[in-house]
Amino acid sequence: MSVIAATPGPAEELSVCRSPRAPCGPVRTSSGLMLVPDLALTSAPDPHALLVPGGAGTRRPDPALVEWLRARAPGATRLVSVCTGALLLAAAGLLDGRRATTHWAYCDRLARDHPAVTVEPEPIYVRDAHVATSAGVTSGIDLALALVQEDLDRETALTVARHLVVFLRRPGNQAQFSAQLAAQTASREPLREVQRWITEHPEADLSVDALAIRARLSPRHFARAFTAETGTTPGRYVDRVGLEHARRLLEDTSASVEKVARASGYGTPEAMRRAFVKALGTAATEYRRRFHPVLPR
Repeated sequence: MSVIAATPGPAEELSVCRSPRAPCGPVRTSSGLMLVPDLALTSAPDPHALLVPGGAGTRRPDPALVEWLRARAPGATRLVSVCTGALLLAAAGLLDGRRATTHWAYCDRLARDHPAVTVEPEPIYVRDAHVATSAGVTSGIDLALALVQEDLDRETALTVARHLVVFLRRPGNQAQFSAQLAAQTASREPLREVQRWITEHPEADLSVDALAIRARLSPRHFARAFTAETGTTPGRYVDRVGLEHARRLLEDTSASVEKVARASGYGTPEAMRRAFVKALGTAATEYRRRFHPVLPR
């Protein structure tokens, strides 16, 4: 805030508001953090920009809060949610006909409870006109930096990122890969054992035929059972594991791109480059430049 406050231009007033039914005084969040609201929503002026945070309270939305959002939020020039705050926006009908995301664990619920919303579970944040929704908590930082750059300039966004000791920003289409892999864990053997093998040996032969032998099933039976258990095909799961493995190596090690490609099952840097561009919208070398503080020598 100190960086933005020092930026020339018209002043912005930021208010922390409490739900109409919340008591006066400090409010304890579900994480134990105490917040001191500036005013109640019923006393708040029409918002220019509205930020809706996530938290346990969004799982059973306060009807009075939802009604306030339904009545007052449409006039805002920008609506933003972080994490499960998207559930509140959706409950108020503010995401109907729009693309949106939320924390991976709640994407299915958002899609089920609000079929008028086009839920995109993979991106870390989604922009649809003046409405922006982000996935997990830290992805809210990425979205915030994108908004700072949009409203001010790249240099200011870079200064804020440096103060926060974060990267300038991950692209919005970067996927929640680790989260999705966790969500796609099979509930029974031998499929769980096959998943462990895939995770531990991304460089191995992970064709359906090879995995079916490991599961002691026919290829057709294995493919059907795997998809039914995990919600994704064996091929797509292998692709996600390979990309996640490569991503970690690029972020955390100085292994050459050639070694990363072989260790992650791609075989060649070109095959890995194509996979990264398809999934993340950026090449593997550019991904390393953004997310690895020390480039390989």
